[in-house]
Amino acid sequence: QVQLVESGGGLVQPGGSLRLSCAASGRTFNQYVMGWFRQAPGKERESVAVISRSGLNTYYADSVKGRFTISRDNAKNTVFLELNSPKTEDTAIYYCARGAYCSDYVCVATASYDYWGQGTQVTVSS
Repeated sequence: QVQLVESGGGLVQPGGSLRLSCAASGRTFNQYVMGWFRQAPGKERESVAVISRSGLNTYYADSVKGRFTISRDNAKNTVFLELNSPKTEDTAIYYCARGAYCSDYVCVATASYDYWGQGTQVTVSS
């Protein structure tokens, strides 16, 4: 059983910054693509960013490109999402997930992920 535990969410002002972390259990972390998703009230869960197994390749949704950065530390079984210059529309619950069925790092479908964290709330407000 794999566990993913997110942390780092909270209240952030527009234009500020926030760093989310996702710690994974198990010994095979570096064998999987990892992704960050978010879900706002009344909306479907959407892909935000994805990172390849090695960490060398990344994918971003157009809405966050240039503002968010995904990274990973395979030695610590952790994936990160740095939110820079967040906007009010970035308010959502953020989830990390393991891409067990991803063929490469451009992997945005929720069905391609098998394990999910419990989510961490990010609220962007002044």
